[in-house]
Amino acid sequence: MKNKQIFCLIAILLGALLMTRAVADTGPTVEVTAALNQELGIEVQAVGSLWARDAVMLRAEVTGTVAQIDFKEGAPAEQGQLLLKLDDRLLQAQLQQAQANLKLKQSQYARAQQLSQEGFISAQARDEVASELAVSQAQVALAQAQLDKTDIRAPFDGVLGFRHVSVGDYVAPGTDLVRIDAIDPLFVEFQIPEHYLSMVVEGTPVLLRFDALVDEFFPGQIDVIDPALDAQGRAVRLRARIPNADGRLRPGMFARVQVQLERHQAVMIPESAIAPSAGEQYIFLLLPDGTVKRQAVRIGIRRGGWVEVSGITAGQEVLISGLQKVRDGTHVQAVNRSIAFE
Repeated sequence: MKNKQIFCLIAILLGALLMTRAVADTGPTVEVTAALNQELGIEVQAVGSLWARDAVMLRAEVTGTVAQIDFKEGAPAEQGQLLLKLDDRLLQAQLQQAQANLKLKQSQYARAQQLSQEGFISAQARDEVASELAVSQAQVALAQAQLDKTDIRAPFDGVLGFRHVSVGDYVAPGTDLVRIDAIDPLFVEFQIPEHYLSMVVEGTPVLLRFDALVDEFFPGQIDVIDPALDAQGRAVRLRARIPNADGRLRPGMFARVQVQLERHQAVMIPESAIAPSAGEQYIFLLLPDGTVKRQAVRIGIRRGGWVEVSGITAGQEVLISGLQKVRDGTHVQAVNRSIAFE
């Protein structure tokens, strides 16, 4: 009986030894994934505010009473559209008076020319009549210009703001009437560090986000690069143009700007594949014979849990788990794991 117990114990020990050797022969289980080839771009973040390049407060240029208001606050207006009209009866009368005086001077000048040709008046007298005619012509032009200023028209396509007058208000030159802003396109000015200057050109794409419009992105492009850098912040000032055909964006909105600089093809691997050691970065490659190879790499752009590396090619499989269990030449049991690049 005692011999039988000893025999069973020996059998158990031999089985455990065989299992340990089998595990040692197969190696530790690790997860691997393939390196991906992705197009990457250098992106710079900045902030700014939207503004309209064409934005003015329309003001009265002549004295008068508001006789007519032909617009709705907040409505779009086309260039040349009549917005307000001042009472022009007095100016109409002044124009008619100037025109009547002009006709008289034209008649006098024609008669003076004839008399001068016949030798009845001197050339000086004729020139004096010609001068009076020129003054009359200027008076007509002045009266017409003042009359035209009683019509307040939109100087460009835009959106109207609040009106500051009502029908019957007496206005003087400089009185605020209504503001108009051209909102398509809009512009945003911002700054980026000067070492990106060589990467920026007119037309460089940008992407805008707004706190007021969550989870929406608005594309644009660099319109102007300021030739002078900010000496204090060592930054380059940029202006981007943002299309706004639907009018959803408004001047003054706070914008988060993402400048999309140069783009290139990059080999990307998950950050979990990186094994730092003594100030350098390493990964473990899975070889066709089931062993692993330690490979030094250089780190580039990081994006969504992935990192750009140099020193390997797309498609090579790298370890993303069990890195502490292996060393150069270790035989492993590899389990493939697919990870989406975001």
